Amino acid sequence: MDNLSEALKKLKITSTDSTADSLEGCLDCLLQALAQNNTETSEKIQKSGVLQVFASLLMPQSSCTAKVANIIAEVARNEFMRNPCVDAGLIPPLVQLLNCKDQEVLLQTGRALGNICYDSHEGRNAVDHAGGAHIVVDHLRSLCSKTDPASEKLLTVFCGMLMNYSNENDTLQSQLINMGVIPTLVKLLGIHCQNAALTEMCLVAFGNLAELESSKEQFAYTNIAEELVKLFKKQIEHDKKEMIFEVLAPLAENDVIKLQLVEAGLVECLLEIVQKTVDSDKEDDIAELKTASDLMVLLLLGDESMQKLFEGGKGSVFQRVLSWIPSNSHQLQLAGALAIANFARNDGNCIHMVDNGIVQKLMDLLDRHVEDGNVTVQHAALSALRNLAIPVVNKAKMLSAGVAEAVLKFLRSEMPPVQFKLLGTLRMLIDAQAEAAEQLGKNVKLVERLVEWCEAKDHAGVMGESNRLLSALIRHSKSKDVIRTIVQSGGIKHLVTMATSEHVIMQNEALVALALIAALELVTAEKDLENAQLVQILHRLLSDDRSAPEIKYNSMVLICALIGSGEYSGEAASQDLCMQYSSLLQLNTEHVQTQCDWFSVNNGCRQKGSVHYDSIVSICSVKDEAVNSVLDINCRNLPLASVGCS
Repeated sequence: MDNLSEALKKLKITSTDSTADSLEGCLDCLLQALAQNNTETSEKIQKSGVLQVFASLLMPQSSCTAKVANIIAEVARNEFMRNPCVDAGLIPPLVQLLNCKDQEVLLQTGRALGNICYDSHEGRNAVDHAGGAHIVVDHLRSLCSKTDPASEKLLTVFCGMLMNYSNENDTLQSQLINMGVIPTLVKLLGIHCQNAALTEMCLVAFGNLAELESSKEQFAYTNIAEELVKLFKKQIEHDKKEMIFEVLAPLAENDVIKLQLVEAGLVECLLEIVQKTVDSDKEDDIAELKTASDLMVLLLLGDESMQKLFEGGKGSVFQRVLSWIPSNSHQLQLAGALAIANFARNDGNCIHMVDNGIVQKLMDLLDRHVEDGNVTVQHAALSALRNLAIPVVNKAKMLSAGVAEAVLKFLRSEMPPVQFKLLGTLRMLIDAQAEAAEQLGKNVKLVERLVEWCEAKDHAGVMGESNRLLSALIRHSKSKDVIRTIVQSGGIKHLVTMATSEHVIMQNEALVALALIAALELVTAEKDLENAQLVQILHRLLSDDRSAPEIKYNSMVLICALIGSGEYSGEAASQDLCMQYSSLLQLNTEHVQTQCDWFSVNNGCRQKGSVHYDSIVSICSVKDEAVNSVLDINCRNLPLASVGCS
């Protein structure tokens, strides 16, 4: 260390007029000391004040320049030295050195800038301000096709420098993308795939950039899918496969790239991994199995890639995925169920799968997870059943197969994702299925659970689905017994509240259900409707200019039904309804005007039974264009990759 101290003193005193030989001797001493103890030597360099001297030594024409840049690269490996390097003014001369032709100078300069940028906001800003990234990207383009060892080493360093420069910084990543670095990196990967170090650096750079949506659009115009799959097939080591997986996952979020990956043969690679690792208890194999099966599900999120793999239900990939469902691996059960849910995103696929026994496989899977089961598997299987139940022709078949009974076993679940999918599955099943709706609507345990979940304010999805299912039980059964069960369980207030929802579809469903209650069993529900302030709410809906025409129409239907009741009739007719009647006449829709005409004739007569059941039921199939414009949101089109109440 005595030699180090002498070298530092000599550098500080004689840097401006010393000979090249004496300077090189001092620099060699520093490099030797750094190799022996980097941290301690860096601290001495910082305390000596010699960093400021280095700035004046970074001259393109000097024979010492490469060694100075090397020393800076070595000291900048220490986090505590990066800001001092910036403060010493080293970034501008280093960036200027990027314009020189000497490969050794370029190599050490790239290392120095890359190390200073590593996890350093100040370092990155300084390089950005000096325009360093643009010069490095130009170097990558010009060197891209050169395969000699020196060029490949320089390319590796420059890729690493850009990675450190932009890591976890969206602004700088966007800057690189706008400079067009992505096509260059993809070209690099293809040309230099035999160079392990350069390939690894390209992959890290891809992973760094691939999270940004704008990068995916650029990647989609390259042959990245083909290059990654080709590289993946060559890998044996787990770590290398994992590195490629980390690039594939964000890229596969783009539908165009999904299809490209499928066409490049990635699915076959994934299936092979699953087959090799499914029975292993090694930690690496378990991780690889999860990553491969998750990525398989991700590829099915795209409509084109999904349909290509489905192949009319006869595709080998689809058949292999089916075999995952009865597996003993929870990971494969989950991936298999999610895959079925994603295949079930159009009627044709759903009908084919139900006709070919998928429902029984899913019910068998659910049976294995009733008691202390895996929540993610429960959620995935219920998601698949819900999607399969959407086509009209599937509902009766699935009900006959016992799907409703299988789903009801999970009523005790306290997990919101499971509750959410359970509710959605039942709602899909009973759509236009009167017998099933009545049977479920008379199930006291189910209705009581629905009423409980209608108050789940911490879980908006569960609360909304519970309300919709309550309404659906009434609308599809048109049963007095169902209405009585809901009244006795305290569900009326939730239907009234649902009529004020921000979603028009939910408002409509609530108003239709309430109108059926008024037509079929008003006496039983009258007190609950009054306590829930139904008339006041209807008045607000009718007077609100933002209410859709179909909401005003259904509100008027309900008002007319209430006017036809006994004690309730006075309150229903006393809310300035004549004014609302006048405004409703201006709505140019046949059904609204029909109700207004009825109101005009009957307001004041109020004989019980003036509104006939048939006229109330007719609102369930009203042909008014404004009403028919409100359609149920088909959540089947939302692909599934993970558990969530959405």
